[in-house]
Amino acid sequence: MALSRIDTTNMIEDVPQSKLDNNVNFRNIIINGDMSIAQRGTSSTNVSTGYHTVDRFQLTRGAGALNVSQETDAPTGQGFAKSFKVIDTSGSSPGASDTNIFLQRIEGQNLQYLKKGTSSAESLTLSFWIKAKVTGTYIVELYDSDNTRQISKTYTVSSSETWEKKTITFAGDTTGTLDNDNAVSLALQFWFTAGSNFTSGTLNTSWNSATNANRAVGLTNALASANDYVQITGVQLEAGTTASDFEFLPHDVNEDRCLRYCEVYTGTNTHGGLYSGSAYIGHIQYKKRKRARPTFSNTTSNNVSAF
Repeated sequence: MALSRIDTTNMIEDVPQSKLDNNVNFRNIIINGDMSIAQRGTSSTNVSTGYHTVDRFQLTRGAGALNVSQETDAPTGQGFAKSFKVIDTSGSSPGASDTNIFLQRIEGQNLQYLKKGTSSAESLTLSFWIKAKVTGTYIVELYDSDNTRQISKTYTVSSSETWEKKTITFAGDTTGTLDNDNAVSLALQFWFTAGSNFTSGTLNTSWNSATNANRAVGLTNALASANDYVQITGVQLEAGTTASDFEFLPHDVNEDRCLRYCEVYTGTNTHGGLYSGSAYIGHIQYKKRKRARPTFSNTTSNNVSAF
């Protein structure tokens, strides 16, 4: 039987460069941007500031009575199955220092390739899908906590209760290098509510020292009335000045990245033994090494502590 040889030497030349660029693994700086992992549960009511439902994203609550949830409602035909939703069940005007912000914090050691603080600093492009009841001007911010610098950008929610895709580019910052460690260096922050302490100045649309009055000027209060809500999914932040297609990771890979920061143990058995009286010492084997020594919280009525 005759054998044929296929020469693939020049095949790559037929692939557009844009397609090659889109195949770079882990180009998305944001973890769990498709809102698919929610170890803490799929809903939480009357929340305070903290991590609720979807992994890696935090909500700061300063006004209203907010419920949060992981929803199955998502943009049609885009590959997303889940979204994050925050809804105000009361409706209230924010006090001067009140904020409602949806955010993700990012380790400095994951950002060194951005070359921030040098003349070669990379621009960053953000893309995401949003659905909100209130139309108007919204604000998203990058906040550099290592150098207390920030930049804010506006975007418009044009249609009520309709999924819309937004793309925003932030220029590279040539001032302030990011620490090369496992602490937070940069935060991506979606503003939904802001009091006058954050809206009384001039919006800082280029990198500068952080001044609260300049961070959310012109923001529409997205949670002003009872049953106002915002939903978000498909959050991608990447180096460069153009947005690529959302980088869908396998579920196990996405979950492993989340486990670095939080792991919910739902088993009934631990390894250990009776220590004294009714005290029992045991241990739980983490699935993934954590970013830092973890704290421990117990969701049952048992008296459990970690040390």
